[in-house]
Amino acid sequence: MTEDRDALLHHYREMREDLLSAIGGLSDAMMTEPSLDGWSVKDHLAHLALWDDIRASEVVRISSGHDSAWRMTGEQDEAFNALAHDLRLALSPDQARWELAISRQRLLDAISSAAPRGLDSSLYGEAGLRSGHEAQHTGWIKRWRSERGV
Repeated sequence: MTEDRDALLHHYREMREDLLSAIGGLSDAMMTEPSLDGWSVKDHLAHLALWDDIRASEVVRISSGHDSAWRMTGEQDEAFNALAHDLRLALSPDQARWELAISRQRLLDAISSAAPRGLDSSLYGEAGLRSGHEAQHTGWIKRWRSERGV
């Protein structure tokens, strides 16, 4: 199925606004506290940034006529996410925010310049073209804030 470019860009911009609203006002100490299901808010941001980078590379790759490089099983996805979490654990909140901003811009740029083939969601693997992944993490962060009263 071919995605509408403008609707897709709107989708990603809207999800980011919701995420930024959910983390607004958090101190660095709160951002690094690993009390959100074992991860910190900063860890969630670094995770989302990584997947934005992967998704952006997929848009470019598929637009260029190549196949998805990110087809994986559920077990592989879990193992990859655990490894990526460990590798990015030492990032500061400032760098996690930077990674989040830069990776999203890469994704928006990739979608903006995608060839028609790059907008065909059926060609994507684990890093799907249209994803609700960020909304899921935003929901977890909102729940965590509500439970903590922050």
